[in-house]
Amino acid sequence: MSLLENKRKVYIFTTNNNTRVLFFFVADVFLSIISLYGAYLLRFNFSIPDPFLIYFTEIAAILISLKIIFIFIFRNYSIIWRFYGLNEAKNLVLAHLASYSIFTLIIFSLPALFSPFPRSVILIDMMLSVILLAELRFMKRLISDQTLQDIQYKPTLLIGISPNTGNLIKSAIDGSLAYSPVGIVAIQSKNQNTVGSYINNIKISRPQDVPSLIESKKITAAIIDGSLPSEQLRETYQFLTNLGIRDIKRSSLLAEGRGNITELSIEDLLARHPNDLDTQAIQKFIQGKKVLITGAGGSIGSEISLQCQNFGASKLILIDHSEYNLYQIGEKLPKATLRLCNILDRTSLESIMETEKPHIVIHAAAYKHVPLCEANIQSAIMNNVQGSCNVIDSAIAHNVPKIVIISTDKAVRPTNVMGTTKRIVELYAQNVDSKNSEIAAVRFGNVLGSSGSVIPKFKSQIESGGPITLTHPDITRYFMLISEACQLVLQAAAIAKGKELFILDMGEPVKIIDLARTMIKLYADREVEIVMSGLRPGEKLYEELLIDESEQKTSYASIMIAGSTHYPIEQLNRDIQSLLEATDPVANLKNIVPEFTPDTLNL
Repeated sequence: MSLLENKRKVYIFTTNNNTRVLFFFVADVFLSIISLYGAYLLRFNFSIPDPFLIYFTEIAAILISLKIIFIFIFRNYSIIWRFYGLNEAKNLVLAHLASYSIFTLIIFSLPALFSPFPRSVILIDMMLSVILLAELRFMKRLISDQTLQDIQYKPTLLIGISPNTGNLIKSAIDGSLAYSPVGIVAIQSKNQNTVGSYINNIKISRPQDVPSLIESKKITAAIIDGSLPSEQLRETYQFLTNLGIRDIKRSSLLAEGRGNITELSIEDLLARHPNDLDTQAIQKFIQGKKVLITGAGGSIGSEISLQCQNFGASKLILIDHSEYNLYQIGEKLPKATLRLCNILDRTSLESIMETEKPHIVIHAAAYKHVPLCEANIQSAIMNNVQGSCNVIDSAIAHNVPKIVIISTDKAVRPTNVMGTTKRIVELYAQNVDSKNSEIAAVRFGNVLGSSGSVIPKFKSQIESGGPITLTHPDITRYFMLISEACQLVLQAAAIAKGKELFILDMGEPVKIIDLARTMIKLYADREVEIVMSGLRPGEKLYEELLIDESEQKTSYASIMIAGSTHYPIEQLNRDIQSLLEATDPVANLKNIVPEFTPDTLNL
């Protein structure tokens, strides 16, 4: 039988709201009459004296009317049949208790009204009525569930146990999901004592039992509990793919309490989810403040803008030189003040600072694409160095209390122009006379989902059938979710006292070739080739976050402080001016940042 034909069997029992209410109303009246008469029969040992039946019709009319009213009040007529469960059954019992209590009050208050009346019938009838009315509702649920179980869905393994597990199974049973759970695996340590137990008649097994389960149950799909930590999620995914399971989903709990599944993404597998994220500290830092963000239309700038809005900034002043990018973030933040401005325009920056008087300036504007900066050295220097100095100087001149500079791991022992320019900005932030302002820089690595990330590129190459182009088989990078990186930036800024260079803990570096292989498993429906294209100009095999071992710990494990580098500001200003005017900018870059080694290009 086809899936469509099976679903038609289920739809035999599907009604619209009005039809369902009418059906239950008529059925409840009919069953209530039967239960009341049955109560009389039981009370009188199946031989009812005639005097006790004189007022049967009147008693039935009052009692059934009360019962129907309270069933409506407790919303038992508005429940979709196939979702009828214990909570709805509890409400049915409460409706009976309320209606029979009022009926009992009437009988005891007016004893002569329906005399003679056997009072014990009230309790007997209530018990019979609850059984009959509940059985009617559960009978439809059982028929629907059995019919849906006949539909041929994918035999599926549920990995991990959470409050969502039962909801997910219910969603599968009622046909909301095209998967048929046949096994549950407890992988959290707190759930190991549940092994051997059952959830909705599905046995809970150990991770060691998974290979035999897959073979015996012919399992072709798996759904991993979405609440698992990222590291456990990655290990579980690798474990399942090694066993030949390719259809792997991630479960979540919808607001209405139903189980839901989504595609497992590469972001799910790479996300770190730092456990010391302090949203209260961030909110205290941002709430009620006017925040100015440069590069607000870029990947980092736009996410920081959204986070500042979420944490209660009183006003957002968003600066970007790209009209389209500024428009895009403006659509998401309609109350923000949008200012088209190039950070090389010191006069416009001064005017904005004077007019808006921000409490916090977050400088995210920069040229970040390494090969483009290598090909356009002078533009990269002007934008990243001169532009950043303009932002810092303007903010200091207008007494902005807090200035936050977004930096990069490529500033550590840089092998490219982009990283070197960002290192110069770090030096400037650490050594400039900040007067009444507190300046801090925050350094981190690649963020998932950014416009410059390799992930969108790989996805596009996979969708087009490949090949995936990789520069080197040994290249590694740090990764962090863009939202988490931006929250940690704000958290670091909240504890800054001035002149710090904060380092975000990016976890363990990821081999890009492993990333490519994982993405092929996730997104490709056929084999995709990986080809090596060679390192690009300025690219190195691995990134670093620390220059030396002199970093300091903070109260948060995910945030550290790099050792300070003294550079006399007068000398630095002269060196920067020489850099801006140089005919050989690479030599001047190396003069300011001696660790800059462009000759490591072909490492």
